[in-house]
Amino acid sequence: MSEEIKTTCLHDRHVALGAQMSPFAGFDMPIQYSGIVEEHNAVRNACGVFDVSHMGEVFVEGDDAERFVNHIFTNDVAGMPVGKILYGMMLYDNGTTVDDLLVYRLEPKRFLLVINAANIDKDVEWILARSRDDDYKIVIEHASDRFGQIAVQGPEAEAVLHDVLGIDGEELAFYTSTTIFSDTGDEIIVSRTGYTGEDGFEIYASPAVIVAFWDELVGSGRALPCGLGCRDTLRFEVGLPLYGDELSAEITPIEAGLGMFVKIDKAEFVGKEAVARQKAEGVSRKLVGLELADRAIPRHGYQVLNLDGEPIGEVTTGYHAISVDKSVAMAFVKSDYSALDTEVLIQIRRRTFLAKVVRKQFFKKSYKK
Repeated sequence: MSEEIKTTCLHDRHVALGAQMSPFAGFDMPIQYSGIVEEHNAVRNACGVFDVSHMGEVFVEGDDAERFVNHIFTNDVAGMPVGKILYGMMLYDNGTTVDDLLVYRLEPKRFLLVINAANIDKDVEWILARSRDDDYKIVIEHASDRFGQIAVQGPEAEAVLHDVLGIDGEELAFYTSTTIFSDTGDEIIVSRTGYTGEDGFEIYASPAVIVAFWDELVGSGRALPCGLGCRDTLRFEVGLPLYGDELSAEITPIEAGLGMFVKIDKAEFVGKEAVARQKAEGVSRKLVGLELADRAIPRHGYQVLNLDGEPIGEVTTGYHAISVDKSVAMAFVKSDYSALDTEVLIQIRRRTFLAKVVRKQFFKKSYKK
């Protein structure tokens, strides 16, 4: 029997707005409201608001919180200041990816791990199992059910946050967070982060607070409701990976070009030996950007061929990129074909189309430094 689909605290709001809903990562989520192109452009040029309450939240607290998080995380949290956020991965022993995630240091001995919706159950089970690797003095809380999350994204996000919600984000640097409390004592975590390549903020709070914030933002007319459709087109254009496409239990972060988030100079972390070997010896395949000479659109799983027609890889994500008006893709290809300007072919249905290797960042990010 199929598992019952879950809903977020904002589900009624999406339905009332006439959103196109679809299952995603076990949740009934909005794919689009007014249209993917309009929503995409709103985030690039003004401000959009996303329901991302399907994401998972895990708190790690205690005397050994730093040591434990460093044990399961590829980036290095040692000495990380309170309020700082790091991106990285959790790895299996063979170096492939359990998940990619954000780690927030909320207090000296309290961390927040933000994990992908599709991986919540698997991740929590894996984290709990690794907590038994040593006698860690920590408490792990899986708090996904008591938190909602919205993302306010775009060049006007800071002003919208201030004018509509009364939250001052001006002092927040990129990849930092602050915790505030509502009149009723609700913990509200505000971070200058996002998944769009634009300036923006993510807010974690109780479902009641998140619903109230959503209503204020949408009611103001200054933040366009945006669905997961444009969240994907936005992240793709700036080369951000999606678990299940550019990362997975079959893909290492070194293959995906994310080695800068893997700190092999740390004393230890799960999977270190495997990824250290890959960093030293190289990998047989690499994630690259591809730009097509034609307007045909490559899709996930389409084959990449060399000019002799021999298979050398496959597409992970492909779109006609809205902001640059080009057909582009990310793909894993044999390392011999990964150099910039290398010409390849992409099999799209019964035809092949010429493409060349380009940088994965098809559109320039606009983060506030």
